[in-house]
Amino acid sequence: MAIPELKNALGLLSRMPFLWIPGIICGLFAAALWLILNISGDFFTSRLLIVATLAALLFITGIFWSVRNGSGDIRTLLEGGARYYFRVLLPLLVILFTVMLIFVLIIITLTLAGTTPDPVLMASVSIGIMIPSIILSFFCDTAAVFEDRGVFDAIRRSIDLVGNHLQEVIAFLAISAVIMMGILFSLMVLWEAALYDKLEPLTHYTEAQIQAFTPDQIIAMIGPDGMWITAGMLFIACLILVPVLFTYKACFFKTLAQTGVPVQQVTGEFDSKGRWYKY
Repeated sequence: MAIPELKNALGLLSRMPFLWIPGIICGLFAAALWLILNISGDFFTSRLLIVATLAALLFITGIFWSVRNGSGDIRTLLEGGARYYFRVLLPLLVILFTVMLIFVLIIITLTLAGTTPDPVLMASVSIGIMIPSIILSFFCDTAAVFEDRGVFDAIRRSIDLVGNHLQEVIAFLAISAVIMMGILFSLMVLWEAALYDKLEPLTHYTEAQIQAFTPDQIIAMIGPDGMWITAGMLFIACLILVPVLFTYKACFFKTLAQTGVPVQQVTGEFDSKGRWYKY
């Protein structure tokens, strides 16, 4: 199921070119945030990041709506994104605040017990909570758009689908991860090739110098030209990954939702009084 839906998603991207527009928008946001971070610092960037994320969600929701209809244009993409915007946003906020509440309760419990929260323990707990939460609620946004579900109903629907089709979902996530890593690795190679002259001194550093090297030193080393090249790479990454991954997600959910829950055959017999006994 996962590979055929990837082919279907790529086919939709070729037949419906307007699905690339969210990638362009997200790419512009990513490049602008990178430049603002290096020019103005993280104070403005952190606030603009929230605004950019909320704006990008409009276009991503539009992708889901367009895949649901199988046709459209930029106008219908924006209309669908606006129509289902809060149906997608609210389940995500519920999940986010639920996970944050769990962390707070864990910290309070450890504090009341007189135990200082260990960073390694908290990191392990964070991973143990976040990964299942992300996987189980992964399709709440598509459920809200494709099936017109409410906040908690969309989350419940996602949990049911993941629980009933866990192998297919894991295959989908694995393919998505391979696509993401492949694109990012390719762009990283291009980035290093474009900035080879500026990064070449790093090859002469000792192991201790490399370990002490900070991101600020890298930014100073690549200079203004490197900042613009990095912004360009971020733009290309979002341009490719956002349309491909979210169109793929929508196509996968559309097929997954139409697949019935496997029925287990139960053998047995009725006795003389009509009571059923399972073998």
